[in-house]
Amino acid sequence: MGSQKKWPVRLTARDREELVRVTTTGVRGASMIMRARVLLALDTSVGEVDSKEMIATRLGVSGETLRLVAKRFTETGGDVHATIARKRRDLPPVPSPVTGEVEARLIAMACSQPPQGYARWSLRLLEKHVALVEDIPDLDHSTIGRILKKRNCVLT
Repeated sequence: MGSQKKWPVRLTARDREELVRVTTTGVRGASMIMRARVLLALDTSVGEVDSKEMIATRLGVSGETLRLVAKRFTETGGDVHATIARKRRDLPPVPSPVTGEVEARLIAMACSQPPQGYARWSLRLLEKHVALVEDIPDLDHSTIGRILKKRNCVLT
């Protein structure tokens, strides 16, 4: 019962109706429905709540899931939508080293004459030459191939 004291869930009648609608109608993700059911089970505004273990067993989730949903509900200021919806990340975790300028320089290199002693550019040869150019970050041959394929460039 620690999470019920630390992160109490009190739903308004409108929020309860909406959560019931989420769990019974429409097409929604399984995790969204599960979090809505957890909020309904933890709601203290309708009366006494069962023990954490009993709710977890009845809903088929872990006690940790109950705690996390209650904590997120409190952290979002009681916003039901923010609690049951999936979090969207703002940016990719690592920015891509390939920018428009890098693409343009790579395509220009692939369209130029190959080095002396070679009949044509290959992906591995382009990889070696990209590593020699200081302005372009080191790219793997598979990344170079993806860039060229995206722009319909054929190495001939």
